[in-house]
Amino acid sequence: MDNQNFTADGVGSFHAPKFDLATFDPERFGIVNEIVDGERYQRSVDRFRQQNIALPTFAQLGDPSLIPAKVQASLADVDRDAADPRNLYRVHWYNDLEGGQVDLPDHVVLTSEITGVDAPIIVAFGNRFPMIGAHKVLAAYACLVPRVVTGQYDPTEHRAIWPSTGNYARGGVAISRLMGCRGVAVLPENMSRERFEWLDEWMTNPDDVIRTTGSESNVKEIYDACHELSKDPSNFILNQFSEFANHVGHHEVTGRALEHLYLNLAEQNPGLKLAAFVAASGSAGTLAAGERLKADHGARIVAVEALECPTMLNNGFGEHNIQGIGDKHIPLIHNAANTDAVVAISDRACDELGMVFNTEVGHAHLLDQGVPAAIVDTLGHFGLSSICNVLASIKLAKELNLGADQAIVTVATDGAEMYGSERESMAAGRYASGFGLTEAAAATEEHLKGCDTSNVEILEEAGRNRIFNLGYYTWVEQQGIDFPDFEIRRQQGFWEYLQGLAPGWDEMINEFNDRTGVLAD
Repeated sequence: MDNQNFTADGVGSFHAPKFDLATFDPERFGIVNEIVDGERYQRSVDRFRQQNIALPTFAQLGDPSLIPAKVQASLADVDRDAADPRNLYRVHWYNDLEGGQVDLPDHVVLTSEITGVDAPIIVAFGNRFPMIGAHKVLAAYACLVPRVVTGQYDPTEHRAIWPSTGNYARGGVAISRLMGCRGVAVLPENMSRERFEWLDEWMTNPDDVIRTTGSESNVKEIYDACHELSKDPSNFILNQFSEFANHVGHHEVTGRALEHLYLNLAEQNPGLKLAAFVAASGSAGTLAAGERLKADHGARIVAVEALECPTMLNNGFGEHNIQGIGDKHIPLIHNAANTDAVVAISDRACDELGMVFNTEVGHAHLLDQGVPAAIVDTLGHFGLSSICNVLASIKLAKELNLGADQAIVTVATDGAEMYGSERESMAAGRYASGFGLTEAAAATEEHLKGCDTSNVEILEEAGRNRIFNLGYYTWVEQQGIDFPDFEIRRQQGFWEYLQGLAPGWDEMINEFNDRTGVLAD
């Protein structure tokens, strides 16, 4: 592999990496663009041919109009939540809730009536994704498909291990079934009841759900479980926190979808600029969308975390319940050196606004406050981390004093349907005396109208280096990453190299499909 393979000109192209590939072996992280094991590759081809499985390219998921008409037509008879391989072609942002395809990703533009800021906040809905109703199914596909088409992962030999605090594990299980693989979910035992109910329905072997101790704040326990599982060579660990294909997938697919949303709004509002992309860090995969938006439109990249465990802001301690956001570590795939700001949001704010957004009395209060009905009707599409992203966007708009011609883009990673049990707990605990107009007004006043600029850091070089260096303890000292491999991530050429892998993987996906013959006329 040499540098000239990653040099191109024109819009949407990639650039030669500004680092020497001789000092870095991509195979150590599985990010190769050639077949490394021909026998495994052939067994995968045979399996996919037998089970009639075709694989979409990253380009097709980024722009579903590129999906072959034959495949598009076949989706009409497939339930979006069925364990049908054709649903791989629905792993993109252009679905409606019924599984139909739309021309523009489903979204809402939050206006000042609910946010209190002039800057429009564009929110793309992740609960349109198939099978799991969350965008993490995209990350799972992005992580597994390069491993298959390069002959690293063999579905006849390996179990796919999916460590997560919930949605990525579900996404991995779904993708595994659709791709004829055996998937194993590893997640904390105290995650929402809905996550485990979904797993119970999808798992054929209950032993393939591994419950680690703790909850959202116990990511290391997940790593420890994976370390034990890795001792068995039949277990293939697809750790979203260190799997660089997660970054590539969101850069190629999520980044393009969000760019489409912004450009559509800008066409309607000439002069509108893209001020920022805001996303909770979690695995840091979604933040890769910001890399495209920053390169193409100058958007700031803003990482969000829980105030109760402020890892980036204050080195990580405590515990929180914004499910979908890990903590106490800096993911290996987080390009901290290119992050522009950090915002921390309280889990109490997310919990209480979750009650406002999902109750009749909460809706009545918002309508009485002048929030348009068209916005109120969308609030059930916001899960806990989605509310977190919105609140962080409001804080950023206030911190930067953004005006009406400066948009923020963010994502609702999943919907409220995954957190009914959490609202039941709130109703039985904090709101045991009832949740009425008084409580709805108090939550709205404190968390929306009262949203201030506390716990916001605009990063300079020192702040970026602090966050980057904090990852040393997880990845070098605990997980055994070689220090040069850790350190090379400080160079932006490394990330440009990563982002240039997708076209090559797409060629390999097409070749793989040709060999299976599944798409042949």
